[in-house]
This record gives sequence, C-alpha cells and structure tokens, in this order.
Amino acid sequence: MDDLFTCEDAATWRTVYEKYWSVVEVKAKGKKPGKLLNLDKWYQEELPALISSRPDKHVTLSDLVKLMEWKLTRGKFRPRLQQLVASNSEDTVEKCSRKSFSLLPNVQAAIAELSSLKGVGPATASAVLAAGAPEQAAFMSDEAMESVPGLKPIQYTAKHYALYLDKMTERTEKLNKVDPQQDWTPHRLEMCLWAMAVAKQQQLQLLKDVDLKGSNVQEKRSDPDHDTDKRPVKKRRTV
Repeated sequence: MDDLFTCEDAATWRTVYEKYWSVVEVKAKGKKPGKLLNLDKWYQEELPALISSRPDKHVTLSDLVKLMEWKLTRGKFRPRLQQLVASNSEDTVEKCSRKSFSLLPNVQAAIAELSSLKGVGPATASAVLAAGAPEQAAFMSDEAMESVPGLKPIQYTAKHYALYLDKMTERTEKLNKVDPQQDWTPHRLEMCLWAMAVAKQQQLQLLKDVDLKGSNVQEKRSDPDHDTDKRPVKKRRTV
C-alpha cells in the first residue's frame, strides 16, 4: 500500500508533515537558488499572519501577485497568469478578497467571488482562502489532487474543487478523531500530499521508508489473526 491519502494512522501523516520543509529544500535546488524556499516560507507563515492581522480579512494586490509567483514556482510555470493577476487594480483585489472571506464558510461562494478577478481561477482562489482560512480550505495543487482517489482526470473547475475539498475535509475529520493533538486542517493535508508526491517524483530518500500500511491500521488491530506488524506506533514514526 503506497497511498497516503487513504492512510488512517495520524502518526504516519505527522511523519510526512514533519518532513515537508526538507522536501521543499530539495525541490528548491532545481529552481533559482532559494526562490521556492523563500516564497514557500512567505506563503505558509507570513501571508497567513498578514491576513489574520487585518481587521477584515483580505489580500492586497502585492499579496496576490506574490502568491501567484509562489504558485507558479511550486507547480507548473505559466507566465501569462502572472501578467493577468498584476493587471487587477489594488481597490478591486481588496474589495473582492474582503467579500470572499466574508462569505465563508460557504467556500464555493468564496471561490466564485475571487474567480471574478483577472488571472484568478479556482486553483489560485483556493490558495488565497487556504492562507487565510486553512481550517476551511485546501490549495488545489496538482500533486494533492492526483493523490486523492476518484479525482482523475484533473479539471480546474469550481465543481472539481468542491469534490476535492469534500474528500480533504472528510479525511481531516477522521484524522482529528484519532489524533489527540487534533490540529489537522485541509491545508495541512495538502502540504503532506504535496510533499509525498514530490518525494516520489524526485525519488528522494526523505520519505522512502514511511510506513503507509496505516491505511489499514484499524482493521489490523481489530483482527486477531493479523500479526504481520506488531511494532508499536511510535516506532513506525521513524523515517
């Protein structure tokens, strides 16, 4: 079994999450030195703090332009999108994003509102929402969507995002039920799925030994005839 998404063992997910930055660092070596790492630090840490510090959640035009740069550096590069996003007015971006965040928890309505901006589709809109409301939205990355059963072929539509988010939210709830820390969010799951996919694509050793048999961990524990893996969960955390 090598499918992280169906894994029910929270310790396995946490092992992958803890290796996220190591995967980013390795992937960043293939880009302009340090660019991906710096942009990812900004997106994962600085942007959420910026959005939360504002009386009414919103993003500025410069935020949106930099977010697009992060998205294109982390995934497939499409220079035309960057030009389109930069052509929006400051006032339009702030008003639109402010309204979008006010529409939550109706994520689909929030996605539709942001998608009215030039150069912004469901994927970029999801990145904005994931930065400001990680407990409600997950970035629509290719790597994460391809890791979720039943979503291929990928479509960059609001309808496809709804299917993706439903599955991510359901898995988040299941993990929080079995993990005492209960700190899983759809956004954090996307980070894990992205890290696992990139590690596989680039044949990195970082996550090679992660035990994904946790997808059946509940069944194994309840089946007295299943004795192929009697190691305690703690030991399975080791990479």
